[in-house]
Amino acid sequence: MADKIRVLLTEEEVNKKISEVAAQINKDYEGKEVHLICILKGGVFFTCELAKRLTIPVSLDFMSVSSYGSGTKSSGVVKIIKDLDEPLEGKNVIIVEDIIDSGRTLAYLIEVLKQRNPKNIELCTLLDKPERRVKKQVQVKYTCFTIPDEFVVGYGLDYDQKYRNLPYIGVVEV
Repeated sequence: MADKIRVLLTEEEVNKKISEVAAQINKDYEGKEVHLICILKGGVFFTCELAKRLTIPVSLDFMSVSSYGSGTKSSGVVKIIKDLDEPLEGKNVIIVEDIIDSGRTLAYLIEVLKQRNPKNIELCTLLDKPERRVKKQVQVKYTCFTIPDEFVVGYGLDYDQKYRNLPYIGVVEV
């Protein structure tokens, strides 16, 4: 039997907000280049849509990290599955995530990446769940949507590897 999915954010709402965030990044980094780090797999849809809307010079790299294991709750143990291909030295880095909740993974990742001497590191996320934040030092500069603590899918977010391809953000109703 198929899962019932309630639309939380429509495709139009998501597209409008990504354009607004891209405009802010374009303004903040005018005359500079940014290096986007897409956190796989979930971040790929958002990163592509964001990058298409940036008018400043952009370079792109990918990283895959895991902190979940097989459950839906973070284990707190972070593993780098795929590291970056490019050095970060002197770059304006923006880490692009699909969703940020506890912040454990990003707190670890930021510390690892800081050791590679980027000019700066900022966070950009499609969805933020600040009420779930355990690591308060994780500050998100660019947020599309702050959402309640619900299990969401679509636009790269999955439930057991399904629903990443939905063009909207939905909540799996059990």
